[in-house]
Amino acid sequence: MKFKRVLLKISGEALMGDKAYGISPEVVKFLSQEIQALHNLKIELALVIGAGNIFRGVAGAASGMDRSTADSMGMLGTVMNSLAVQDGLESLGIPTKVMSAITMLNVCETYERLKAIVHLERKRVVIFAAGTGNPYFTTDTAAVLRALEIKADVIMKATRVDGVYDRDPEQDPNAVRYHTLSYSTVLRDDLKIMDAAGISLGRDNNLPIFVFDMTKPGNIVKAVMGEDVGTLISN
Repeated sequence: MKFKRVLLKISGEALMGDKAYGISPEVVKFLSQEIQALHNLKIELALVIGAGNIFRGVAGAASGMDRSTADSMGMLGTVMNSLAVQDGLESLGIPTKVMSAITMLNVCETYERLKAIVHLERKRVVIFAAGTGNPYFTTDTAAVLRALEIKADVIMKATRVDGVYDRDPEQDPNAVRYHTLSYSTVLRDDLKIMDAAGISLGRDNNLPIFVFDMTKPGNIVKAVMGEDVGTLISN
């Protein structure tokens, strides 16, 4: 296998399925089954899940809400999503721990780097919730930060598109997929893969990011096995 310890970044919107908002039980079931395939391969897996299906801090701030308050609401939304995915994984017999950057002991563990690594070594899936615990940081940046802290081999960025294209493939059928990209190109061309802070942090610490389509069954395993099912971003 190409990667042994992986951080999987999933957008909150991915959990909506065909719904306008909220959490789709069908999507959670599908995602849990895909993760089960990785778990069976003894991959050490961590997850970061966004909250765009529940509340987006930037949108709240744009509506006149204080940005710190809006981001705090978004961080709580990630905890809800994390608990939903934990429930899906536990129903398949996969031991899972939710670790929150915001202390809420009656709900989940408080994030501690060394404890998270122990969970991974014991083949528990770890879901990092509540972002970084600070406003003004997206879950993209939180994913890069946590991946570095646990010494992950790669970030797997799950999307609805099979990689990064030179144009929007949903609008232009002649769009060309990049097989590889440099961090510098992503930042220079302002490619909307992750926010600039997350991309810069990954570049500065030489952490590869692999962008792939999570909606196709088996793609997560193929990505971890090193198959060409997306775009690899590295230095």
